[in-house]
Amino acid sequence: MIEINGREGEGGGQTVRSSLALAAVTGQPVRITNIRGGRKKPGLLRQHLAGVRAIQQVCSGEVSGDQLGSCELTLVPGELSGGDYRFEVGSAGSAILVAQTILPVLLHADASSTITIGGGTHASWAPPFDFFLRCYLPLLARMNANVDADIESHGFYPAGGGRMVMKVEPSTGMSGLELMNRVGRLKPSVTALVSRIPESVGQRECDVIARKTGWDKKAFQVVDVQRAGGPGNVVMIELGFDNVSELIIGFGKVGVKAEQVARAALREARAHLVSEVPVGVYLADQLLLPMGLAARNGHRSEFCTGPLSLHSQTHIDVLQRFLNVDIRCVSNENGTVHVSVEGI
Repeated sequence: MIEINGREGEGGGQTVRSSLALAAVTGQPVRITNIRGGRKKPGLLRQHLAGVRAIQQVCSGEVSGDQLGSCELTLVPGELSGGDYRFEVGSAGSAILVAQTILPVLLHADASSTITIGGGTHASWAPPFDFFLRCYLPLLARMNANVDADIESHGFYPAGGGRMVMKVEPSTGMSGLELMNRVGRLKPSVTALVSRIPESVGQRECDVIARKTGWDKKAFQVVDVQRAGGPGNVVMIELGFDNVSELIIGFGKVGVKAEQVARAALREARAHLVSEVPVGVYLADQLLLPMGLAARNGHRSEFCTGPLSLHSQTHIDVLQRFLNVDIRCVSNENGTVHVSVEGI
């Protein structure tokens, strides 16, 4: 049984999610102790518990310690089974993180799957649905993963109440991916989502970004979300290239002016553009697991990113506990990092 100390490294939920997914795919039992030991409130929260129970169902696993607040968890995986599944996170806990937890498992299942997940879809502590759909899944498709996703209703913080549907076909084997440079010219787009608040809030966000960038007015849109669990607002800046897209998101908050939200998002977008790397900090973290599974099949991957987050460094440690892969990170003088993933 593989032993994972959840306090090490980043000390958050990523360790739990990746450990469970890798245990299910490889068939190796795992025990995780000190769950989220690096957080002020350790133990399993709702979104982590939803991921645990989702993994348990799709791999017919035996689980102990699957309770709210639990700091120790054991999974003995069984057979991976596709099918129709429904999972509820509750409140604004991230539906996207649950989807990312079970996706690698479903790609190795015996049949196609349709997954419906209720919870938060646009919250600041997790990738929003749009990032999952427009940045992450297109790259998985290039790695031989057939996955579709749709959003039935939006779930903004703090009400949640969103719902997404994901359809997954079993993969015949994950392929490698190379993302060393941006290809083509920048194609920006800006979308402001508003739910149960004036559209003028989203328009003000778009106006700030348009004025400061000079981008074509056709690149901007305000969407009044009709189906949502509660009020909310986000502004999203997509930086699209021929081979990769990055999505920067600003989250509207009570008491924070729309202009402030837009300026903060634009600063982050400009920083990413100036870095000239194809893979942003969050995407780098999320690509590591599928690249590890591709390396397990004998396919090498590599990408260029900025300085690795503690999240990513911890993720690498977990991957190398489960998979016989070599992950190398070479820092360059210009501050970029070359990451390669290959089998040993």
